Amino acid sequence: MPADGVRPGVRLLEAVSEAARNTDISVKSAGCLGNCRRGISVAMLRPGGWSYLFGELEETSADDILAGAALFATSSDGFMPFGARPEALKRGLIARIPTFDHLKDLP
Repeated sequence: MPADGVRPGVRLLEAVSEAARNTDISVKSAGCLGNCRRGISVAMLRPGGWSYLFGELEETSADDILAGAALFATSSDGFMPFGARPEALKRGLIARIPTFDHLKDLP
């Protein structure tokens, strides 16, 4: 724990919340994502789209997170295009999780 008692993830959450204040992007806190070995982590979800889990983020990653969330929110197919993602989200992708509608039955 840092000397001031504020965890880096909390600082990032506060920075992302502030950056998203006048946007259509909703920021929520989920507590622990169980991804301690990969550093600060963020999940991104949207109705009808796949969910994303990113790690290895820094306290200074708020702008990249917001840019990625905007890209994801405006995507026509529910995916976050890899090539257009900010570098922190390219490097830190841990998982892309399908919706139930995207799952296929086994033969």
